[in-house]
Amino acid sequence: MNLNFSPEENAFRQEVRAFIAENYPAELRAAQDSGRPLTKAEYLIWHKVLAKKGWVAPSWPKQYGGTDWTPTQKYIWSEESARAETLPPLPFGVSMLAPVLYTFGSDEQKAKFLPGIYNGEVWWCQGYSEPGAGSDLASLKTKAERITGDDGKEYYLVNGQKTWTTLGQYADWGFFLVRTDPDSKPQAGISFLLIDMKTPGISVRPIITLEGGHEVNDVFLDNVKVPVENRVFHENQGWTLAKALLAHERSGIAGVARSKRNLEKLREIASTEHSDAGGPLLGDAFFRRKVAELEIDLTALEFTELRTLAGESSGKGPGPESSILKIKGTEIQQRLQELALEAVGHYGAPFLRDLGHNAGVGPEYAVGLAGDMFNGRKTSIYGGSNEIQRNIIAKMVLGL
Repeated sequence: MNLNFSPEENAFRQEVRAFIAENYPAELRAAQDSGRPLTKAEYLIWHKVLAKKGWVAPSWPKQYGGTDWTPTQKYIWSEESARAETLPPLPFGVSMLAPVLYTFGSDEQKAKFLPGIYNGEVWWCQGYSEPGAGSDLASLKTKAERITGDDGKEYYLVNGQKTWTTLGQYADWGFFLVRTDPDSKPQAGISFLLIDMKTPGISVRPIITLEGGHEVNDVFLDNVKVPVENRVFHENQGWTLAKALLAHERSGIAGVARSKRNLEKLREIASTEHSDAGGPLLGDAFFRRKVAELEIDLTALEFTELRTLAGESSGKGPGPESSILKIKGTEIQQRLQELALEAVGHYGAPFLRDLGHNAGVGPEYAVGLAGDMFNGRKTSIYGGSNEIQRNIIAKMVLGL
């Protein structure tokens, strides 16, 4: 693997860096720095700037609005975005649903839904997990029965409950896995539906997470009528789409570039904070060893991500590599959060759950670290728990 950037690639890096510096909205930066929850409009500010530029969906095919960047350019983009700590576009539409639509959707579905995803006009949520179907997703029980409406059109009547629906309180539409054939084996009786969240019968209830935030929700569906044309791909073959979508989700969860930036911040903290011996914490052999081990693991993960990007650019979809990225990426994120909290010591202790952030005792870099660590416990669970990912690797790579 050639690790040297060409003059053209270095020029692209400078173009990206200059664009971010000149166009990243000051009001969004201020909102991020405040530590408060972002509003729906704030989440979409940078998305819409990138859409106008044509850079919001680098991995999409060119015909649907993709950038046609090389794997190296995508890597540079992710690095520079992380370095500037920009708010990434929401993944539910751009990174998760869109690849399913342009791969499996009908021409009508592509024309109807892809522009809204690209421009940030439609906010999507994911309806996969249920109270009794998380890691064992194929055991889902939300059912969809085929009916004929009073208008003579075909509908699905959907009943059930979804849980851990991230930012579902803001969603305009959702993509849902539902059981359309209760008599077949679990994976064979599932369909993939696109549902307007304003449809009568849908209710969203907040779940308050460990650090006090309203990020996830329960979604209840009570006799929700969904037009049959909102089903993507064939009836009872939604499991194929579910697996494809999860592979894209898991690759994105790795967050290598942002972990590299957080490692830099950890080093800055450890160079400022002092050990019990009196010198900088980074000079403590035991702490320095933990940072070094983390950096080695992150470098190895970075090369795995680069190989995955190269494979995708040649037309190879994410495979078991996405499970490797998900496992190691989330473990590294959690270790970074733990070490950052360890580095600030007692400054990380005054955490006020009801406020969702630290009480502001100590240096500015200590504020929010406890909340980040508490919230970060979820990363090894969502997108398919890491235990399940190890099973996937054992089956697909080792043949066990």
